[in-house]
Amino acid sequence: MSTESLPEHIQRPHLRPIQPIGVQGKDGKPMIALRDPAMLTGQTMVIPMPAMQVVQLFRGQQTLEEIASLTKGPVEPLQQLAEGLDKVGLLWGPTFKLLEAQAKEKLEQAGSFPPRASISLGKDEAECRAKLQEYFDQTEDPELEGTVTGIIAPHLDYERGWPNYAAAYYALRDTPPPDRILVLGSNHTGIGDGVVLTEFGFETPLGRCPADDQVVEKLVEKLGDPVVIDQLDHLAEHSIELQIPWLQYCWGNVPLISVIIPDPLIPMIEEDDQRTTLDQFVEAMNETLDELGGNTFVVASSDLSHVGPQFGEPRPVDDQRRFDVERHDREMMGKFVAGDPEEFLSAFKWNKNPTRWCSIGNMTAALQIAKPQQVELLDYRQAYDERGAVMVTSAAMVMLDTE
Repeated sequence: MSTESLPEHIQRPHLRPIQPIGVQGKDGKPMIALRDPAMLTGQTMVIPMPAMQVVQLFRGQQTLEEIASLTKGPVEPLQQLAEGLDKVGLLWGPTFKLLEAQAKEKLEQAGSFPPRASISLGKDEAECRAKLQEYFDQTEDPELEGTVTGIIAPHLDYERGWPNYAAAYYALRDTPPPDRILVLGSNHTGIGDGVVLTEFGFETPLGRCPADDQVVEKLVEKLGDPVVIDQLDHLAEHSIELQIPWLQYCWGNVPLISVIIPDPLIPMIEEDDQRTTLDQFVEAMNETLDELGGNTFVVASSDLSHVGPQFGEPRPVDDQRRFDVERHDREMMGKFVAGDPEEFLSAFKWNKNPTRWCSIGNMTAALQIAKPQQVELLDYRQAYDERGAVMVTSAAMVMLDTE
C-alpha cells in the first residue's frame, strides 16, 4: 500500500506531547489512554499497550512506510493509528492548529482562563474562604521582621501542600495590597520552551483577577510576540492558578502579571529568536518596573524534589531516600536563602538536578526581580505515599526588605 497520497502530517506523523494513562480495556487487558496535557481537546485515544512503542516512533522524521519497514509490519494499521491520533488533535498538523485557534477564540471571548485546579477548594466563594481560614487557623505566626516583598509557595494540590501555602501567605493577610503582583509559574505540560506571558486574567471560585494590562503591554512592546505566542500553555498549567485564591483571600481581585518560566537547565529546541529566554524576560521585567515605580510583589510557585518510581526511579522511596533527599533539598535551599541567583543556578548546573526540582527557573527569576535583602525559610515538607511510589517536596519561604 502506498501512502504518497496521504497528507504530509499523516504520511510523516509527528506526535505532540502526550500524557499516557494506564487503563483497563473491556476485556480486562491493559490499555493506554493518550491524553492531551495542554487540554485543547477533551478527547482521549485508547490504544493497546504494545502500540505505545510504535507511537513513540511518530517523531516527524520517518514516513509510515519507513516505520512499517522498521517494525516489520503492514502500513495499514500505522495509517489507522496516525489518522486516529490526528482526529483527536494529538499530531502536529492542521487539526491541532484548528483546535488551538478555537481555544484561543474561546479564551478571548471569556477574557480570562476558567477555574480548574482552584475549584478543589470548594464550589463557591464562601466555601473557599472558609477552607482557607481553616488552613490559616492551623498555622503559626512566623513573626517576621521586615517587609515581605515576595514569597516562595508550593504548587502541590492543597490537600498535601496547604501547610506550606498557609505558612508563606500568613503574613500577608493584614497588609495593604501592592501596586502589582508578579506570579511566576512552571511549564509542566505546555508547548512553549521559553518564557510565556499571558495577556489574560484568571478566574477562581473567589472571583476574577484581571491581567495587569499596563505591565503586560510594556513587556510585549519590549519582547515582541515570542513572549505571548504560547500563552495557551496557561490553559492547562496549574502552578499559577493555585496561588490565586490565596492572593484573593489576602488582597482581593488584584491585577496580575502571570508568567511561566522554563527550566533553565534544558536548552531551547531552536535558538531562532521565536521564544523569550529567561535572561531576556528578567531584563525587560526589571526595566518595566524601574519605569513604572511603585511596589511589586513577587510570587514564585515552586515545588522542589520529585522522586520515586512514578518519576522513573528504580526503587520505592524509603526512609533512607527521604533522608538523602532532605539533605540535598536543604543544601539547595541554602543556596537560595543566600540570595545570589547566579550561585543558586550554578549549583544546579553543577549537580545536574538529581532530584528533579521543577521550579529552578522561577525561583531564579524571583531573586533577580525581587532582589531581596533577606530570604527566610519558614517550613519544609515531604509529601509521599505509603507505598513509596512518589514523593514531592516543597517549602515556604519569604523574601524580605529589612530596612
